[in-house]
Amino acid sequence: MKKYNAFAFILLSSFFFSCDNGKKNEENLFSLDTTDLKEVYQPNESLGLGIKNAENKPVDSIVFYINNKIVGRVKGSEKFAFALKEQKLGYQNIKALVYSEGNTNEVTGRIEVVSDVQPKLLNYKILNTYPHDSKAYTQGLEFYRDTLIESTGNGAGNGTGLRGISSLRKTDYKTGKVYKIVELPQNVFAEGTTVLNNKVYQLTYQNNEAYVYNADTFKKEKTFPYFKQMEGWGLSNDGKNLLMSDGTEKIWFVNPADFKEVDYINVYTAGSKIKAVNEMEWIDGKIYANIYTKDAIAIIDPKNGAVEAIVNLSDLKSKVTAHPDLDVLNGIAYNPKTKTIFVTGKNWDKMFEIKIEN
Repeated sequence: MKKYNAFAFILLSSFFFSCDNGKKNEENLFSLDTTDLKEVYQPNESLGLGIKNAENKPVDSIVFYINNKIVGRVKGSEKFAFALKEQKLGYQNIKALVYSEGNTNEVTGRIEVVSDVQPKLLNYKILNTYPHDSKAYTQGLEFYRDTLIESTGNGAGNGTGLRGISSLRKTDYKTGKVYKIVELPQNVFAEGTTVLNNKVYQLTYQNNEAYVYNADTFKKEKTFPYFKQMEGWGLSNDGKNLLMSDGTEKIWFVNPADFKEVDYINVYTAGSKIKAVNEMEWIDGKIYANIYTKDAIAIIDPKNGAVEAIVNLSDLKSKVTAHPDLDVLNGIAYNPKTKTIFVTGKNWDKMFEIKIEN
């Protein structure tokens, strides 16, 4: 992927609250009551939703929505309390339909729900060090049986600054030997990869499409367009759906049968959203993710996007051979047989087998 300015791992968020229909006019005499509303909430809090009725018009009922889903109905101008504990982290779009004198009046607003979890800082130890192809601009890494599947982008190589060719590879992780490779066209920049139901799924950066291969033969079987115009970054799976990142704070849950959106979460650490979520791995019910340009792993709750822990791997880069094309940490692969994690980076000549300690 192209270079971006470095993202601070814990970002400062700017919070925005809007009440689009707060101004009174002849068409809409109602507005959202912001008296008891805050800009920012945590999941253990509740919203007190109500409307302002400047001219005391008779109100039959009000229907309240959060993110276009009905969350409650009240008679007259009663207030409605809505608990946020089951809501995704991120912006919550509020809408109220006010029924008055045979008319329907719509008022809107927005608040933000941030994480109430303070991430733990976890330690790790290196169990083994293995060779890794220093020409591999690693974008995706995953074990399939005893084989390491790796997706590489067409980053620079050989110290020349010239762009190479994206690829999909099978590698002997102990020796670093690549024994099967599929090279992609020059106009395709490959990104994350994952294996589900004997199929390898591979993202592209800006081609807006994903590829499906037979995991044994690497024969390409399908091409899926993304469900919207977006960039492809990291890819993993939870055993049912694909998990896809796009360079923002979002992780999308995607149906592997048609590559359509199923759901999404927004990634937050405490009060700040975390953008540039990159390579990912599903490990024991949690999402382990690289954050682009940060030499660390974030451990994310897949239910709401809260970062629960951070593993600082910044010292690993000092253990690989320095060269002009050496780039950031990127690549997480979990080996279920050894119950250990393998990590590497873009154009690193080493891969590390590590064990995370609480």
